[in-house]
Amino acid sequence: MEAVRLASAADDAGTPPARPGADACARSDAAHWKRNLAVCVFGSFTTLLSLSMLLPFLPLYVRQLGIAGRAAVIQWSAVAFVATFLGTAVTAPLWGHLADRYGRKPMLVRAALGMMVAMSLIGMAQSITQLVLLRLAAGLVGGYASASTVMIGTQAPPERAGWALGMLSTGALAGTLVGPLAGGFLPGWVGIRGTFFVGGGLIAVAAVLTILLVREDFTAPVRARGGTGRAGTGRVAADRGMLAALLATGMMVLFANMSVEPIITVYVGGLHPPAGRVAGMAGIVMAASAVGSMATASWLGALADRVGTGKVILGGLLTGAATLLPQAFVTQWWQLAVLRCLMGMGVAGLLPAVAKTLRGAADPGQLGKVLGYLQSSQFAGQVLGPLVGGVVGAHMGLRHVFFVTSGLLLACAWLNRRFVRVPFHGGDAA
Repeated sequence: MEAVRLASAADDAGTPPARPGADACARSDAAHWKRNLAVCVFGSFTTLLSLSMLLPFLPLYVRQLGIAGRAAVIQWSAVAFVATFLGTAVTAPLWGHLADRYGRKPMLVRAALGMMVAMSLIGMAQSITQLVLLRLAAGLVGGYASASTVMIGTQAPPERAGWALGMLSTGALAGTLVGPLAGGFLPGWVGIRGTFFVGGGLIAVAAVLTILLVREDFTAPVRARGGTGRAGTGRVAADRGMLAALLATGMMVLFANMSVEPIITVYVGGLHPPAGRVAGMAGIVMAASAVGSMATASWLGALADRVGTGKVILGGLLTGAATLLPQAFVTQWWQLAVLRCLMGMGVAGLLPAVAKTLRGAADPGQLGKVLGYLQSSQFAGQVLGPLVGGVVGAHMGLRHVFFVTSGLLLACAWLNRRFVRVPFHGGDAA
């Protein structure tokens, strides 16, 4: 974190450090950022679809690799699934740093090619150890969606950045939602191993489109003099508080969605769903928040462009907290699905607004690394959410999962109000 230097609110409206050819690069990027956005949306969709489509048949694949016993199958399936996100969380800041030095497009190409190879190799795994290691490798060398955030977060015009990042988020959410659906029927057509090759092929298409269509005129920024933040101005501590609040917000978006994953089937089973349809109803409830987020992500991103990221961040956190509380008191499964959808609609603008805020506050030469930290925080939420939800549900009761998650969102709202120094009345510097 020591290398990260966030500017103060007064600096947000200032002029970034001059660098050779910066104006020409900016004009060139402005001419093709929409095409780059389209490719990045498609690439984020296909890569996340490929990574998530194994969910329906992962336990079956684990059994094929020699694991016996229900508890062991569940345990190894969880380890294999989480491994990819753990790998991405670890390396996202590194790839962001390299994007600052060598350009955003090389990181996109690297991620697409790396994930294509890893996904295809997963289809040839011969042991559970190989499966886990290959899933981990897919996260370590991949991260196309993370690289896309860095690309679009730096190329889109400031007045359209929120909308562009919202569209990117929509593509990623769609991939996560469609993936398990595709994984439900593809093995019946091409077999379990063949499904991984289909996923690798989809990522290969994204790689080709990235190589041929994405354009970037990159010049490495020159770091501002005195940018270490070590002069006794007190700015470092305040800036670290701002960074921590924004990263906590990024983490809580995924945390809030994933905290109920371990308990959802049991919780729905207690709401008297139609006989024999508990799993199906639980699946609908799980997908509801993603559907809600897809419906509003780009709109809320555009709203952040108009009224300011501060309002969207605070409103999203408060909406998420407010819609979580009644989920603890529902009496029918469909009520839970509706509330989860409303929660998804409310929090959908958080990631675009946070990324836009970081763009306006970070040193241009450190933006890739800062956005990499944001990606790491999201994946941390994806890992911590189920862990915390499972522990709370087991030791305190299922309803308390919603109370705890709501309280954490409220705490995050307080952190933003306290430390994030952007206008809450609109007109954020970007």
